[in-house]
Amino acid sequence: MRLTTVIAAAAALVVAGSLTAAGPAAAGTDAAATSHLRQSAGRPAHACSPSASLDRFSDALDKTTYQGTYVGNLSALAVDRDGSLLALDDRSSLFSLGARTLRPQRVVRLADEQGAELDSEGLAVDRDGTRLITSETEPSVRRYTPDGKLLDRLPVPDALRVAPAGRATANQTFEGLTLLLGGHALLASMENALSGDSPDLVRFQTWTRTAGGHWRLGAQYAYRVDAGLGVPEVQATPDGRLLVLERGFTEGVGNTVRLYLADPRHASDTRRVENLTGQPGVRLIRKTLLADIADCPSLGATAKQPQPNPLLDNIEGMAVTGRDGNRLKVLLVSDDNQNDAQTTRFYHLRVRV
Repeated sequence: MRLTTVIAAAAALVVAGSLTAAGPAAAGTDAAATSHLRQSAGRPAHACSPSASLDRFSDALDKTTYQGTYVGNLSALAVDRDGSLLALDDRSSLFSLGARTLRPQRVVRLADEQGAELDSEGLAVDRDGTRLITSETEPSVRRYTPDGKLLDRLPVPDALRVAPAGRATANQTFEGLTLLLGGHALLASMENALSGDSPDLVRFQTWTRTAGGHWRLGAQYAYRVDAGLGVPEVQATPDGRLLVLERGFTEGVGNTVRLYLADPRHASDTRRVENLTGQPGVRLIRKTLLADIADCPSLGATAKQPQPNPLLDNIEGMAVTGRDGNRLKVLLVSDDNQNDAQTTRFYHLRVRV
């Protein structure tokens, strides 16, 4: 997945809040580093910010294979109906992983109507177990059975299609996908702006479920990204808001990854706004920074290329996996692009929203 190049800035956050308990020991945990962090200025050892903490990380799947399929290139995560974890790669493979062990248990191959591979990026599991999957080639949202049988395809506004059919840039379309309102609505996030829109304004497209169980186009919203960043993933919170990942990359510096809480409930419907330029009268999705992942403790992580924090990599997938009191359990995963300089890494966070 091509990343937008940015000038990364390291900004220290003031950290407060309680320390969450770390889970089972994971690859890369450094006890000495953790002890040092505990003692530094009273900062909780696992805090990334007042709103987020890092329990642990795992590199256990990095550069591994399962039944002859490379386990990497991971672009999306979702919790299946049986509690297992689904991990989607951008080469048309959908893995089932053990929720606690992350060990692969099954792999299903996906294809389009002609049997060709997808550039599969976004994933959501419907209430009947149907897999909703985006491909950013066209872009598209398709529905599959758990066995990978293609069911149908959702409508997409013409403007969101890749040029010359529309105004989107190749490889900068539907990256994130999430179900809202108890499954009555679906939302996909564009990674970057359309031609003619302000470069810092990306569109979020929704669909609503009809009485017959089909999906029809719904409202569209505008979201302002930080300078030079794009949106690789979105996930709904139980109260109807969104967790939004913003990400960028600078050669020789590394990744920038920030987690925001966003509220689309009072934003303007922009589907009839041809050019988004930040004009008066258009209410954007409001957002609040939860954490800059560069401010998380490294916990002994190592990086294969320069990074502001060795914990960082090309983080692209996210899922809300549960709740712990007033905090959400959030799992992130990085896309290694099948590249020796990158790592497939899972990050276990707890986030107060």
